[in-house]
Amino acid sequence: MLGWHVPSPNQAMLISGSKNKGDAPFRIVVGHGAFAMPVRNRVSLLTLAMQEAEVFEPCVTQQGLTLQVKAVIAFKVGDDAESIANAGKRFLDDQRSMPELVGRIFAGHLRSIVGSMTVEDIIRERQKLASEVLDASKPEMAKLGLVVDSFQIESIDDGQSGYILALSQPHVAAVNQAAQIAQAQADQAAAKVRQESARNQAQYEQETAVAKAQYQAEVDQAQQTASQAGPLAQAKAQQDVLAEQAKVASAQAELRRQQLVAEIVRPAEAEAEKVRTMAKAQADATRLQAEATSTANGVVLQRILVEKMPEIIAAAASELRQANVTVLNGAEGMGELVAGLASQASSILELVRRTGAGAGDEGRGVKPRSNGGAGVGAEVMPVVAPPAN
Repeated sequence: MLGWHVPSPNQAMLISGSKNKGDAPFRIVVGHGAFAMPVRNRVSLLTLAMQEAEVFEPCVTQQGLTLQVKAVIAFKVGDDAESIANAGKRFLDDQRSMPELVGRIFAGHLRSIVGSMTVEDIIRERQKLASEVLDASKPEMAKLGLVVDSFQIESIDDGQSGYILALSQPHVAAVNQAAQIAQAQADQAAAKVRQESARNQAQYEQETAVAKAQYQAEVDQAQQTASQAGPLAQAKAQQDVLAEQAKVASAQAELRRQQLVAEIVRPAEAEAEKVRTMAKAQADATRLQAEATSTANGVVLQRILVEKMPEIIAAAASELRQANVTVLNGAEGMGELVAGLASQASSILELVRRTGAGAGDEGRGVKPRSNGGAGVGAEVMPVVAPPAN
């Protein structure tokens, strides 16, 4: 629409040529449109955007050392009507000159404040320096209708003097020393950890080797036991066989001993007993014959022998029965033995009779007759066999 103007959000519209209330020679419109009559009114725009100014200024410190200080200022026209009016009066025709002017203002205040401080204070309290410079420039900036949003010192350089570097050397040395100590401690700790790890690894390997050796020993023992199981079983079986063979041999020896006793000892004992019995019977007969010979009455002796002969034969048979004698042919052999004893007794009785008769004849002057070579004590030997097996 003809005569209607609308400023941008970061602009202030200044309308001059009409009567305005207040001290400002123009009407200020911000954030909305306004009507300006052509020819009668003039419309101008003032930027409210953020602007930047740089400062790179040599400053002399309290110690007489020159420092190159670099700083950055962020500023803009104030949003209130007074700031817009002050900035419009001063920069409306040449708004590009604002950064240069602001830089000069801050450079002056920066030189003034740096001159009252030492290099050490500037280095340690850089923010304090910035705050003092900002506070010192605020009144002048307010007159210009400008406000500072930020003031930052980017760098401080002492040129070729090396003062700042010298100041930093003790700290650098201390820092380096601390760093070396820390590095040495870290290396020591790392070495300790490595050594501990190596010890643990060696201990683990040792335990593993011991365990493997134990397992291998158990395996070897099991294999050896398994390999010896067959020979041991065979040896045990052979021992059992030998034990049984020994029992059999012992039984055979006992049987053989009994056989030898039955075949040799028992027959010998029976024969000895028979000999003793026959010798006893012969001795009794001889004694009786001697008694008969020495007795005057031979007839009486004959009678006594006749009467006692059955008892003698019975006693001899009883002795034979009590003796451990094996008689062959059973009852027939025993009968033959008793018959032999009876025949022996009959021979003894006949001899006694002859002796008595000879004695009678001798008493009557008759010589005794010879017995034809059969002397006293002739014996009839029964057939006695050794015991059966």
